[in-house]
Amino acid sequence: MRILSVTAGAAGMYCGSCLRDNALATELMARGHDVTLLPLYTPTNPDEPNVSRNRVLFGGISIYLQQHLALFRKTPRLLDRLWDSPAVIGALAARSISTDPKLLGDLTISMLEGEDGVLRKEFNKLRAWLADEPPPDVVNLPNSLLISLARPLAEALNCPITCTLQGEELFLDGLVEPYRTKALTLIRRQVRDVDRFIAVSEWYAPFMARLLGVAPERMSVVPLGINMQGYERAQDDGVFRVGYFARIAPEKGLLGLAQAYVRFRQRTGNARIRLEAAGYLSAAHKPYLDEVTNVLQAAGLGGEFTYHGAIDRTGKIRFLRTLSVLSVPTPYDEPKGVFLLEAMAVGVPVVQPRRGSFTEVVENTGGGILVAPDDPSALADGLNALWKDPDRRRALAALAFDGVREHYSVQRSADAQLNVFQALTTRVPQPGLVLTK
Repeated sequence: MRILSVTAGAAGMYCGSCLRDNALATELMARGHDVTLLPLYTPTNPDEPNVSRNRVLFGGISIYLQQHLALFRKTPRLLDRLWDSPAVIGALAARSISTDPKLLGDLTISMLEGEDGVLRKEFNKLRAWLADEPPPDVVNLPNSLLISLARPLAEALNCPITCTLQGEELFLDGLVEPYRTKALTLIRRQVRDVDRFIAVSEWYAPFMARLLGVAPERMSVVPLGINMQGYERAQDDGVFRVGYFARIAPEKGLLGLAQAYVRFRQRTGNARIRLEAAGYLSAAHKPYLDEVTNVLQAAGLGGEFTYHGAIDRTGKIRFLRTLSVLSVPTPYDEPKGVFLLEAMAVGVPVVQPRRGSFTEVVENTGGGILVAPDDPSALADGLNALWKDPDRRRALAALAFDGVREHYSVQRSADAQLNVFQALTTRVPQPGLVLTK
């Protein structure tokens, strides 16, 4: 099967959606499928070998210039190549291209307006690129914020269009009004242009169906999956290490974990315990990390905390293998939770709020404890339960290690993705989603 998979770059940082798109493409290629992984906005930065094209459409620099300066909406493509170069975009991405929805309302609307908006030149570039490529059997879009691509792609290629839903509601919620309402309206108007929507968890499917107005029979679930190669069991050196692995940002909950850690440590005396964190930190969120540090220092625990920075795949596995437990207590309903799968893959149990996809992952694998959301005391209880009972911790670690391999391997994810694609290309009816109140 020939597959065109669009993926959206995240301005140089490691991005869970980019990692997922890249891992799926890699697995499908290994099975003999012809996959083109096409970056939009910026080059992607997965922590595994990057299989995306060395070409960026809708380059972040181009669309910014066209949004704010009408002159650049008419510049010749030969000139555009200067700032559409992946090398140029990549060099500027981390410093100059924002992913903050509070700053991107007008650009989000322009993208969703598609060929009727100020970015019509970029859609013409897309059509020109498609004309030189072998036609695919199916196209997948990486999120509903790019739904304006569906109709032009279908008209140019005459093939089914799918759209993966993998966390864009957090971006939508971050838009200031009236941009959020207008963005949702534009997305809902274009739902009909997509043949099948793909949610990344059972919990997320009905949530997004309601939010976007997608009929249940047009929604499928392709569960997350990671490449398990290199993930070996964690090692216990006698220190109980509470770990956090995600972006350092308010929406991921490191501050809540620090507050829970303080409560937890009030029960443990002089035991050998530490709080370890790793993940991407933007300049805008350095004050947030300072706030976390201040909470720990005020409790006399500053010396027990280490931030390890943004780490590559080798460093990630090494870091996870040092942990006794992982917790990323997001204050919102997370639809993915790749960090849970990565921790479980080395046999580290998790303590998570009972919300979003966390409930689904923990119950499917058996590899952790669920606690009340937005409650540092409940989270402290969960951490304390695993510290006090090493036998239970080891039992959960074994369930995590085996359960994530049974339910969340990239091979299982690729199987589900192919089922969706094959049903569309052969026009085989698929069972729809049943929504409940």
